[in-house]
Amino acid sequence: MSQENKIKQYQQSSYQGVPQPGNPTYSEAWALVEAARRLAVPITRGDVSQDEALRDEARTALRLNWRLWTIFQTELSVEDTDAVPAELRGNMLNLCNFVDKQTVDCIGEPTSEKISALIDINRNIAQGLLESLNTAIDETEQTNTSDGDSGQEVPQQPFSIDTDI
Repeated sequence: MSQENKIKQYQQSSYQGVPQPGNPTYSEAWALVEAARRLAVPITRGDVSQDEALRDEARTALRLNWRLWTIFQTELSVEDTDAVPAELRGNMLNLCNFVDKQTVDCIGEPTSEKISALIDINRNIAQGLLESLNTAIDETEQTNTSDGDSGQEVPQQPFSIDTDI
């Protein structure tokens, strides 16, 4: 499927509302998908490298995405070292650095291809976050089933956000 068709399909997918407080992993995944959605809007409307209005819209979405990644970078830099394994922390900080550089490049000279790379990163990280969250839910359900009812409320359905672009 072409990148343009993927983006159009993504735009037509149902919009997920702002998540309720209490699950930071889901909120992070939702924020990444929402930023990807906003990045996709101008490139579905035309050539951002040729249309000034689309270029401005793309730059606004790029700045929002950049702020989101700056939050991730800050959290990874000051967070308790035991909360995130060192290898994962290093990989994520490297990815944050790449997103910084790619964003600066896109803001200076936005193209659909450069923006699509950021959309793909957001989508893949969001998908990984949701998979880890659903794995944790499955493990909790298995523990509750084998140990009897632990009194914990477990969501009936797995978390999902349409991350396909």
